[in-house]
Amino acid sequence: MSSDDERPSLNVILTSNSCQHSDRLHMVTWNVATAEPPEDVISLLHLDVQPAPDLYVIGLQEVNAAPMRYLSDLLVEDSWSHMFTNTLAPRGFVKVTSVRMQGLLLLLYAKQVHLPYIRNIQTTYTRTGIFGYWGNKGAVSVRFSFYGHIICFVNCHLAAHMNYALQRVDEFEYILETQDFDISDTPHIRDHKVVFCFGDLNFRIADHGLHFLRSSINSGRYNLLWTKDQLINMKKKEPFLQEFEEGPLNFKPTYKFDRNSDTYDTSGKKRKPAWTDRVLWRIKPKNPPSAEEDEKASVSTDDGQEDYPILVTQDKYTSDMSYGVSDHKPVIAAFSLELRKYFDTPMVHVSPVGVWSADQDALLNYTIQEDFMSSTWDWIGLYKVGFKSAADYESFVWVREKELPEINELIQISVDKNVIPLLGGQYVLGYYSTNLQSLLGLSESFNILESTRAVMEGLVPENINGLNK
Repeated sequence: MSSDDERPSLNVILTSNSCQHSDRLHMVTWNVATAEPPEDVISLLHLDVQPAPDLYVIGLQEVNAAPMRYLSDLLVEDSWSHMFTNTLAPRGFVKVTSVRMQGLLLLLYAKQVHLPYIRNIQTTYTRTGIFGYWGNKGAVSVRFSFYGHIICFVNCHLAAHMNYALQRVDEFEYILETQDFDISDTPHIRDHKVVFCFGDLNFRIADHGLHFLRSSINSGRYNLLWTKDQLINMKKKEPFLQEFEEGPLNFKPTYKFDRNSDTYDTSGKKRKPAWTDRVLWRIKPKNPPSAEEDEKASVSTDDGQEDYPILVTQDKYTSDMSYGVSDHKPVIAAFSLELRKYFDTPMVHVSPVGVWSADQDALLNYTIQEDFMSSTWDWIGLYKVGFKSAADYESFVWVREKELPEINELIQISVDKNVIPLLGGQYVLGYYSTNLQSLLGLSESFNILESTRAVMEGLVPENINGLNK
């Protein structure tokens, strides 16, 4: 492992290649130990850091999963999703998808500009634990195409306790081998071009006594503990683990703390500190990985894909000690994704026509620019700028109902004035594909004028939601 806690960005290396595109990925893994969210998550998401990330992937473990609470979360968004979504949406990030299995929750957010290029989204889960009972351990995953590059994120919660290192390895391998997707070219996790596996992997620091552990941590000599870290040692023995990379553990072990403090466990159990919360990544190799591979950057050389490489560089791997609601501290991993886009044109072009206001019916145009499995159940939503997800529309219209359109055919649809917001504001139109479950095209933002009816009736913003529902 390297002794540097930050890795250099590849932006400087590749800016001379106009085909290359740089995106920033911000990942969080946190065992929240059934706690409610903190007052804010601004520092956790590095919202004050520029340039802002392009993608956020947040994996939580032990979200409150009591049966009645879990059932209520199926009807109403859970408090953690609500916190992250409400924090990110005003900053231009849209929730692409989420998946939950009991206490495991995985959230994916993207800048609005990227939405038409995130396609073929699928989620799934795998139960482990006691015969998979009640989903107490296992993994939830999301896979998608990002500008044509197939990426998979796997949020895991593996077996606990010091003596179960081998069981953790078995569970990890079981997840990788059995979790599958309904996509012919990438049915399994390791078929994907890039895989991020992260979560409460529960690996411990073996052999060392509590006093040595704490003195090494207090003096910042974390490297003294690496040789006894179970995951580092298991990687030396297990070929499938050797396919995964991990940054240096140059931060305090994130487990186990007294809640609302920076003090390691003072209870009667006095659990030993450990790096239970980890972020690993894997690039699909063309050939088995060799010992000479560069430690700091990985390049995908998937068969037949040499013209479209993707480079993954870790820029940060750390924890945030400021959060105390759980007995774990959250872990943050930031990456640069250097990739050449397979495409840079949306599948659908959509735009408003003329002036929009609730005083008259409006018009919109859309054009299918690339063949896909379109449906007469597809729809075009009207979204207020700062919308939270594809379902967060103000109103919508169905696409042309009688027949599917030809490629590049210009289609015009009328929008009833009664579904246009009375007070107006900044909006975008989005084409949603029912089959692909994603927004395939977004218009430029446009202004809807305040209607004369709103002026005549003296409406104020507080009234508008009630009138629109």
